[in-house]
This record gives sequence, C-alpha cells and structure tokens, in this order.
Amino acid sequence: MEVDQVNALCEQLVKAVTVMMDPSSTQRYRLEALKFCEEFKEKCPICVPCGLRLAEKTQIAIVRHFGLQILEHVVKFRWNSMSRLEKFYLKNSVMELIANGTLSILEEENHIKDVLSRIVVEMIKREWPQHWPDMLVELDTLSKQGETQTELVMFILLRLAEDVVTFQTLPPQRRRDIQQTLTQNMGRIFSFLLNTLQENLNKYRQVKTDTSQESKAQANYRVGVAALNTLAGYIDWVSMNHITAENCKLLEMLCLLLNEQELQLGAAECLLIAVSRKGKLEDRKPLMVLFGDVAMHYILSAAQTADGGGLVEKHYVFLKRLCQVLCALGNQLCALLEWETTVTSRAQQGEVMRLACRLDPKTSFQMAGEWLKYQLSTSVDTGSMNCCSTAGTGEGSLCSIFSPSFVQWEAMTFFLECVISQMFRTLDKEEIPVTDGIELLQMVLNFDTKDPLILSCVLTNVSALFPFVTYRPEFLPQVFSKLFSSVTFETVEESKPPRTRAVRNVRRHACSSIIKMCRDYPQLVLPNFDMLYNHVKQLLSNELLLTQMEKCALMEALVLISNQFKNYERQKVFLEELMAPVASIWLSEDMHRVLSDVDAFITFVGADRKNCDSDVEDPCGLNRARMRFCVYSILGVIKRTCWPTDLEEAKAGGFVVGYTPSGTPIFRNPCTEQILKLLDNLLALIRTHNTLYAPEMLAKMAEPFTKALDMFEAEKSAILGLPQPLLELNDSVVYNTVLERMQRFFCTLYENCFHILGKAGPSMQQDFYTVEDLATQLLSSAFVNLNNIPDYRLRPMLHILLKPLVLFCPPEHYEALVSPILGPLFTYLHMRLSQKWQVINQRSLLCGEDEAADENPESQEMLEEQLVRMLTREVMDLITVCCVSKKGAEHSTAPPADGDDEEMMATEVTPSAMAELTDLGKCLMKHEDVCTALLITAFNSLAWKDTLSCQRTTTQLCWPLLKQVLSGTLLADAVTWLFTSVLKGLQTHGQHDGCMASLVHLAFQIYEALRPRYLEIRAVMEQIPEIQKDSLDQFDCKLLNPSLQKVADKRRKDQFKRLIAGCIGKPLGEQFRKEVHIKNLPSLFKKTKPMLETDVLENDEGVLATIFEP
Repeated sequence: MEVDQVNALCEQLVKAVTVMMDPSSTQRYRLEALKFCEEFKEKCPICVPCGLRLAEKTQIAIVRHFGLQILEHVVKFRWNSMSRLEKFYLKNSVMELIANGTLSILEEENHIKDVLSRIVVEMIKREWPQHWPDMLVELDTLSKQGETQTELVMFILLRLAEDVVTFQTLPPQRRRDIQQTLTQNMGRIFSFLLNTLQENLNKYRQVKTDTSQESKAQANYRVGVAALNTLAGYIDWVSMNHITAENCKLLEMLCLLLNEQELQLGAAECLLIAVSRKGKLEDRKPLMVLFGDVAMHYILSAAQTADGGGLVEKHYVFLKRLCQVLCALGNQLCALLEWETTVTSRAQQGEVMRLACRLDPKTSFQMAGEWLKYQLSTSVDTGSMNCCSTAGTGEGSLCSIFSPSFVQWEAMTFFLECVISQMFRTLDKEEIPVTDGIELLQMVLNFDTKDPLILSCVLTNVSALFPFVTYRPEFLPQVFSKLFSSVTFETVEESKPPRTRAVRNVRRHACSSIIKMCRDYPQLVLPNFDMLYNHVKQLLSNELLLTQMEKCALMEALVLISNQFKNYERQKVFLEELMAPVASIWLSEDMHRVLSDVDAFITFVGADRKNCDSDVEDPCGLNRARMRFCVYSILGVIKRTCWPTDLEEAKAGGFVVGYTPSGTPIFRNPCTEQILKLLDNLLALIRTHNTLYAPEMLAKMAEPFTKALDMFEAEKSAILGLPQPLLELNDSVVYNTVLERMQRFFCTLYENCFHILGKAGPSMQQDFYTVEDLATQLLSSAFVNLNNIPDYRLRPMLHILLKPLVLFCPPEHYEALVSPILGPLFTYLHMRLSQKWQVINQRSLLCGEDEAADENPESQEMLEEQLVRMLTREVMDLITVCCVSKKGAEHSTAPPADGDDEEMMATEVTPSAMAELTDLGKCLMKHEDVCTALLITAFNSLAWKDTLSCQRTTTQLCWPLLKQVLSGTLLADAVTWLFTSVLKGLQTHGQHDGCMASLVHLAFQIYEALRPRYLEIRAVMEQIPEIQKDSLDQFDCKLLNPSLQKVADKRRKDQFKRLIAGCIGKPLGEQFRKEVHIKNLPSLFKKTKPMLETDVLENDEGVLATIFEP
C-alpha cells in the first residue's frame, strides 16, 4: 500500500516540479504547484521514501534536486521528532546515494552535489561526534570509491568548516563540541586532504597530455580543485602546527602547484591565507621558509610564466594574488622584526617596499637608481596594442596606458618613490648618498620627451629626488625650469584647447609639483622667490597660455613662499600686488551688475544662448573664464596665506594685534584687507546662484542649458555605486559638450564660493567674524531659496561652508552670528528631511504599483533616496559637531564616510559617558525654538531608514541633548514622544546589532531617568507587543525603590531588553523564516565532581550508546 502511495505522490510531485520550472507555465499553475510542493514537505508523513525515490539518478536533474531538497527539509525541521531507526535509515540512504546514486564527476550537476553535501552536513551538525563517532571513517571509505565520491567528501568537509567556524550557524554547545572534535582530528583531516591533493595531482600530470584519457585527467583536476578549496576553508583557523607540519610539506606543495596552470590560482589563494595568519610570532616563524631560494624560485618562475602569457584576465588575477602573497610575507617578516604594518592593496605593496628598504636602504636605492638609468637610456616602445591616434598632430605614435614603456616607467617610478621616501627617514643625514642622488636628478632633468605619459612619470621622479636638493640648493633653478616648461607642455607647438587628457594631466602634475615643493620646502625656495615671481608674471601676462586653474596654482605657490617673509607689511604689499588683476575685474561696475542681477548673470555666462554649436567658439567663454579666475584666486590666497606658527616670529613680524581675556594671542592675516573688499560681490554671486534654482529663473535658460544645474552623470554613478570606467584613454581629446562645460562652470563656481566662506573663519578669525551684519548678509545670500536648492547642492553647503564657519567662531559671537543662522536652519532642515523620508516610506509601501514607473525610473528613485540618506548624515553630523564634545578628543571636520554602512558595526555600541554639550551646544539649547528643533531632529531621525545616521545619532547626540533639558520641566506628551521615538528606531533598525545595542541602551537610560517622574512612560511600555506585565511590574518596583537595586547595571539592562523585545525589528529574511532547532547532545567535556571509589565500581559498565546502531 505504501509503495503505491509513494509512486502516486512522486508522480504528482514530478508534474508539480515540471510546472514550476517550465517557463511557459502560467503564474496561477506555478503558484498552485509551489503550494502543493510546500504543503507536501510540511505535512506528508512519507517524505523520506518520496524524497529518495525522486533523488534516484534515473530522474532528470530538476526532479532529483527537488527530491534531495525534501530530504534536507526533513533533516532540518523533523530530525528532533524522528525515531532512532528513522534517523539511521535516512543517514544510510543518503550515504548510499553518495556511494552509488550519483552520476560521474564530470556528468553530475553542481547543484546536485551541493545539496547532497548540505544534507550530510546538516546530519553531522545534529549527531557528530556523540551519536555518529565513525563519521570521518565513513567519509574516508566513501572517498576510496572514486573521484565522484572524493569530490563530494571535500564539499562536505568544506561546508562543515564554513557552518561551524566561519558562519557559526548552530547553537554554541554544538558548535563547541564539533569544533573541538574537528581540532582533535585535524591531523587525520589534513593528512587526508594533502594525500588526496597529491594523488590526484600525480594522476593528472600522468594523463593530461594523453588525449585518449582526457576525461580521466579532468576528473583528477576537479578533485584537485575541490581539495584546494577545502584546504582554503581550514587553513585560516587551524593550528599553525598543521600548516607547517612535516617540514612545511603543505607550503612546499602549494609552491609547486603555482606552476601548474590549471591549479595555480587555487594554490595562490591557499598560500595567501596561510601567510596572512595572525597569532603568536613563534608559531609564524616557520613561514619564513618561503623566503628560501627554492620557494622564491617557484614563485618567480610562476610569475614570469603568467607575465609572458599576455594581458589575459586569469593571468592578471593570478599575478595579483602572487603580489598579495609577497606583501603578506613581507608583513610577517615585519611582525617578526616588530615593525607595524596596517595597509592593503597597492598601498600595501608600497609599504612592503618601504619596509624592505629599512632592512638595507643603500642597496634598495642602488637598485632604484639602476632601474631609473635603464629607463632613461631605453627607447620608447609604444607596443602593438597601442590604439593611440595622433592624426592631425604631426607627431609619431605616443604611449597609451597599455604600452610596455609606460608600464615599465610607472613601475619604476613607484619603486623609486617608495625607496627614497624611506631612505631619508632611515639613514642619518651624513649617510645619505647625496652625490648619487644629485647625479640621478641631473639625468632626469636632462631627459627630454614629448610623450605626455612618460613625462608625467619623469615629473614624479623629479619630486621623489627633490629632497637631495636640500643638500645642493644650486640645483633648484634647474628643477623649476623643468617644471615650468611642463606647465606649458604641448605635444605640438602653438597647440590650443581642447587638449588630450594626457597633456592636461602633465600640466596639472607640474603645477601640483611646484605647489608641493613650495609647501614642503619654503625656506629652500625663498631665495629664488623673485625669479619665480617674474616667471609667473610672464606666464600670467598671456591670458590664453594657461587655464584658470593653472594660473591660480602658480599664484598659490607664490603665496606659500611669501609666508616665509614673516613680515606682515611686506607680505600684505605682495598680496595686494598679486591680487590687483583680480580686484580690477571683480570690483568693476560691470561685474558688480552681473553678480547682483540674475538676468544679467544668465546673459553674461551665456546660459540664454539658443544657437550653441560645440565647433563654434563660445563668445561667453572668456566671461566665464574671468569669473572663474577671480574665484579660484580668492580661494587660493585665503587657503594658503598664514601667519608664522612660532609666536615670537609672529610678534616680531607684526602679526599679533592683541590677546583674548584668557591670554590667547589674536593674529591678523595679511590677506584680510584684500579678501574683505571682495566679500560683498562674492555674497552677491552666491545669492544669485541660489536664485537660479527658482523655477522662473530656470525657465529663462535656453534649451541646451536647462539641465546645466543638474548633477554630472559621473556623480550620479558614484552615488549609486555603479562601476566607473577604470581606465580612460589618455590620448583621447577632451571634447566637452556645451552643456557639460556649463555644468562644470556652475558646479565648481558654486562649491568654490562656499570653500572661500568656509576658509574665511579659520583664516581671518576676528576680522571676519566682526564684519558688520555678517549673520544677516549670510542669511540673505547663502541661505536664500533653500526650498529650490537640490539635496546634492545643499549637502556641500552644510559641510564646506557651515561646519567650519561654526566650529571656528569665537564664543563671544555665538549669540550674534551662530544662533540666528542655526536656529531657523535646523528647523527648516528637520521639516525638509521629514517630508523626504515620508515620501521614501510611502514609496516603499506602494512599490507594487506600476503607474509611476515610467515617470520616475528605479535608478532615479534610488539616486534620490541615496541623496536623502547622505544629506541626513550631513545634517546629523553638523548637529553633533556643533553640540557635542568628547573629553580627550576633537571633532574631525572630515566628511562622513558616505555609503560605508559596514563601518557602522565597528563603531562604539553604547553612548559614551564622556560625551557632553559644547559651549555652543549649551548656547543653542538656551533658545527654546533651537532646542526644540535639535531634539525633534535628533529623535525623529532614529526611525529614518539609514543605519549609519541612526548609530551615530544614538551613540553621540541624543542623550547629551536630552540630559540638558532633564533638569527643567518637560511636558508629559514630550516625554512620551521622546521615548516612543527611540522604540520606533528599534522597530526600524533592530535587525542591525550595532544600532539595536545603542538604541536599547538609550531607551534604558531614558526609562530609568524619567520613569520616577512620569507615569505616562509606563503606559508606552505597556503598549509594546508581547510584554510581560508582571516582569514590568518587578522592574518598576526595583527602579522606584532604590534600596532594592542591588542588581548590576548590565543585568538590569538585559532585563529591560527582554521587556521591550516585542518592538525590536527583525531582518526581512527572518520575519517569515521557519526556525531551525538543533538540540544539544550530551556534553563531551562536562566537568564532573570527583567520584568515590564505590561509585566508580558501580558505573564501570556504563557505555555511551550511539544512535546509528543497526
């Protein structure tokens, strides 16, 4: 009867599975079939025989897979209710399937192998070792049957290690039992893995060239790959003794495999895991065997073979892994030498080179010098893959980023930089090989090339070798001559924009190098100031020779050197002369009219031109260039001008004008007078730019420019996390469309204006903060028309302008400047963010409706949501740095790590007890409207769907703000709202451990502080789902009677967490997931009391029965 029932059910199940997997099935039939299959798995008493029948290898793959899924379901959800014989039958049947119920290793589907290994591992997790002591023996026996079974055994061992050690997907006691038993048997397991790998490798090598035995070779290859993958799953956690056993047999085998093309990547992965191990230094010493000649020979030969194989992905990935292996080996050596290293990727390679240089700086420098000389003397090879087109330039072929010469130059340059920087740190001054260094510098300076990519490397080498000039200052003019010739570099004389990216990069590189030298070696450069100044003036006299950015870069370099005058009057006169051309343009009547009137501004920059052709010269291009030049110059001067850091020098030079009541000196900046007279027009420009976003003003722009205020496509891609093109063709000419040029103009102009205002406070200090009606001027310029300013423009405004403006404001100006700005601004930002998060929440509720899909595509919705998330973080970060300080730590003005949600898990879990309000925070909280805005924004944000913002706000902001108002009288409704907001945050973010812990702590703090005064907060607790009223009563009783509070704080918090468990949100994947219960077995390592002799005699015959007895 049962056989007939099994046959009938199997026939129905086959039909159901076929319907589910048939693409032509209707949704209705597919859902009915799915419902039938799920109900069968949940309710049918004969699942095991049906599953085994369907899993037979005579069935098609999808049916077999479903049959095995049935068996997996039985093991996961019915095991605890099965009888001993049923478990024994199922275990034997599954092992029989592995032995005889699978196809050959090359024919069997991967998903069949995967589910088979999962079933065995699920049984192991429930029964081994107590009730299945011979499991490893059975697996060993299976592996002797052939390659198919061996591969499956590998899959089982790997998945077991992943579940028990890596993912830890079982109860603590079971995990401990299994892991300890694995550890006890690791010698056997490792021996089995290595022998399997060795045997199959030997067989593979014997038959791989015999075409008649190709299938046999492939079978051995598959087992070899599986063995390597399994080893990789064990190497990172087993005792180092197993990795270094038998005179490092494993490492030797892996090195040999590096030259086996099909297995080399897996071997490199295993080596990388092994040499990246942490732990006791003594245990890691044997890894140094890899620095021996034999191991290094295998690594080098494998690298050379892969390098000679051409630009193929698999070779690239393998070479990358080998580099990581070498870097990790270097880190191990450094650890043994007690040098610290904590970097990764390309930075890791550089760090390893620098650390290697510490071992022998002079030899490293000698190697770098020889390599540099070789590159300088070798003719350029552009390579066969070079697709560079120089049509119309009159030049021969230039290098591309794939050209052999450029690759060699780039590698050599990287090596030289690492070596020289470390050598100057390591050697004493008298040991520096100055003569050799100057000789190399002269060779580089004399080297001439018209190839922009090679020249860029040459400039890097000049910068790297520049420290030698500190010993021989007479070479300084030659260095600057080389750099200035590169500032005006062209591949062809009299070339005009648009230039290729490579040419543009060379010119920028030269400007950056000049700035870097003037910044890092100002005293060295100072004697040559007049020569540099005259050269720059000559370049600036030709308006079209340099771009605006290049002009301002050279001006910045001059300002940096002028700081070494250490004479206020002299520097002030110089800056006045330097800024005279800027002032004449910026303060002209025409410019004032353009900056103050939106219509005039639109016309001036050409945004109302209807006939725009990229090939026709833009008549308004010069207008935009002059405006950019002025803004860039103002920013460069305010950013680079400073007074001497030494107080005595500052006083002697006339930079100190007085002292604060606390004795802090008050400095004056030589650029103040020049900048302040330009300030009114700068504020007018910001006001005009903000007004451009008004719909009526956007309507005045001509068709190509209606999107000129939109984001760049590259910005959108970066925010969405879309991959950017890793390599751009450096030889392609940068032809921007008229729209792209206008977009870049608006974007850079807008942000640079904010940079100027953001730098004004720290740069000019009291001279800026005492500007008459500064708050009013800022409110009527930077903060007008905020309703129309998009999120991607509002965010930099807060970070670049407002944060430094507030942080550097002296306390005496809080009331007059900061409060009038931040009060209404925080109120507005809360309203704006609340509305946007409401839209996002509604959108997620209505995501099934299709009507708006075409109007607002998914990518646009994702972009808008991510921008709201980033703006939220910026706002909360601004409030935090304004209001909260931590003792012993200063707030960083660096931007928050956007999109780096994983970092949240590493932050502090509970609010710091040291966090307290700053003087500014206390000042803001004295104003009722600002106080309300801050509290509402902070507590409302806890339920917004951004974990990083929630984590930071909970741990850093909420409690210090609330603590400030606890001493006053809070309305009962306010208390209820505050506590409810935290519970809503738990409902939204409870699935994230970091957020959940900090929110629970905050709720605990609030309840403990406010429950004695407000009964209403108890009413909120009573509304929590599944709350135990008697437990709540007990908690309240102890809370309200301090004499009863003997329980430790942690235990009280754990009790509170259990009380509010009903409102802690779960991940979506867990909300409807069926619970898997794995029962603990009798402990293997139970501590027993010493037994009396009589007890020992009485229990002598007791034995541990196993469940899998026949």
